[in-house]
Amino acid sequence: MANCLILKKSNCKNCYKCIRHCPVKAIRFSGNQAHIIGNECILCGHCFVVCPQNAKEIVDSTEKAKVLLQSGDPVIVSLAPSFIANYEGSGINSMRRALQRIGFTDVEETAVGATIVKTEYERLLSEEERDIVISSCCHSVNLLIQKYFPSSLEYLADVMSPMQAHCADIKKRIPNAKTVFIGPCVAKKDEAEYYEGLVDAALTFEELTNWLKAENIELEKEVDCTPESRARYFPTTGGILKTMALNAPGYTYLAIDGVDNCISALKDIECGKIHKCFIEMSACAGSCIGGPVMEKYHSSSPVKDYITVSGYAGENDFDVAQPSPAEIKKHFTMIEHKLAQPTENEIMAVLRQMGKFKPSDELNCGSCGYNSCREKAVAIIQGKAEISMCLPFLKDKAESFSDTIVKNMPNGLIVLNENLEVQQINNAARRIMNIRAASDVLGEPVVRILDPTVFIQVINSGKTVRDQRTYLAEYKKYVEQTVVYDPDSRMLIGIMRDITDEEADREKKARINKQTVEVADTVVDKQMRIVQEIASLLGETAAETKIALTKLKESIVDE
Repeated sequence: MANCLILKKSNCKNCYKCIRHCPVKAIRFSGNQAHIIGNECILCGHCFVVCPQNAKEIVDSTEKAKVLLQSGDPVIVSLAPSFIANYEGSGINSMRRALQRIGFTDVEETAVGATIVKTEYERLLSEEERDIVISSCCHSVNLLIQKYFPSSLEYLADVMSPMQAHCADIKKRIPNAKTVFIGPCVAKKDEAEYYEGLVDAALTFEELTNWLKAENIELEKEVDCTPESRARYFPTTGGILKTMALNAPGYTYLAIDGVDNCISALKDIECGKIHKCFIEMSACAGSCIGGPVMEKYHSSSPVKDYITVSGYAGENDFDVAQPSPAEIKKHFTMIEHKLAQPTENEIMAVLRQMGKFKPSDELNCGSCGYNSCREKAVAIIQGKAEISMCLPFLKDKAESFSDTIVKNMPNGLIVLNENLEVQQINNAARRIMNIRAASDVLGEPVVRILDPTVFIQVINSGKTVRDQRTYLAEYKKYVEQTVVYDPDSRMLIGIMRDITDEEADREKKARINKQTVEVADTVVDKQMRIVQEIASLLGETAAETKIALTKLKESIVDE
């Protein structure tokens, strides 16, 4: 398979949207990046359409077409009939004039090849005894059958696609001609490269639009119409059937669009539920006018686009020289891609790693992109997926981790919404407030258990209150509380540290200090009294001694 879709790694944001929309899960994840699995991909282009980051990119073939123009050979464009919906208001003649200004020799409608193909389908049904015939116009459908439903290959019409039949017809009519197909399909690039010698290059409408802009060429608004254009219905759902006679005896004719519907029909065919039927299959919902490039860059409107196509289509067939069946015969072979299927024990081991221990644990939510947890487990074993892609698993793991922290933290935690209703409360907070179970207060107004003043203050001011000492009288507890408002989650977070024992110790120390001071004061007072009494006694004794000594001195002097 040609490498038509590539990944721009810097753009991939690991959102898993591509795998959710891939009908065959042909995408693997490694290093948080999506990678397209080439031998499993059917090139439906869904991943390209849905990627919100434009991480999927279609390989540009513009330079290849420019090289063809420089070759000197006539280069003819085969223009897909869906062009009338993509370039509304511009018919084949205005498209021809614009493309000739770029350098193309001529432009023809792929609907010419569609006329050849539908005629061959009619011959298959009328001349060959076939039970079921599946149209082979859509390369994505062909790849789907070749890779995933090989038992139905015998029912796939062994006929060229309109693109191939038209380009073969061009090369038959014009010597040395080179052919370039332009349409809304990614898969046509692969078909052009795989089946060599018919289509020399395949461009998308996006590539053509960019080329025209680069050359400053504007399409003229001119819608021409010719009666010989019934095959212009081909790009619509049921468009092939609209061009066919539908008169093969005993056959039922039906049209199916969308890969999921095609898969359902192919499963019914495998089970033997369908017989004697011609089935027109298109991978895109709405057929080619719902193609991935149109849907991505064209303001898609299925009803409006159908009306545009049908208004441009005529009532008769193009006048073409019908080639022999051998000239437009196409061979399809099975494309092997399947990886070995893991054992039940291997699947169960991975499921256990994902936290799925019993069937009731398997949510099958599809958030990872796979239809079931078991399908995801198989993809992990095959190296296509990672356990981290299971969002419920990651959510439970994160919640379990955070819950463990919250439940076992020593400080009390209470979370309120903006209506001041309790959203979460941990064990420490319940112990502080003597709450039996969290369920008793969850969803209730906080005023039932706490004074809401501080919470109201924080939510009104937006300013955090930190380490505020508060006495919870109803619980006879002292706490040091911090209240924070988180504007992102619109939640109030209250953290309470129980400081009751610390406060009791502080008060005890205060009492002891007070008692110590009182005792010291008493001792000082006593000491002061004793000193004063001693001083008094010492004063009297000194006076008496002084008098006695004076008298003794006087008597000695007299003698």
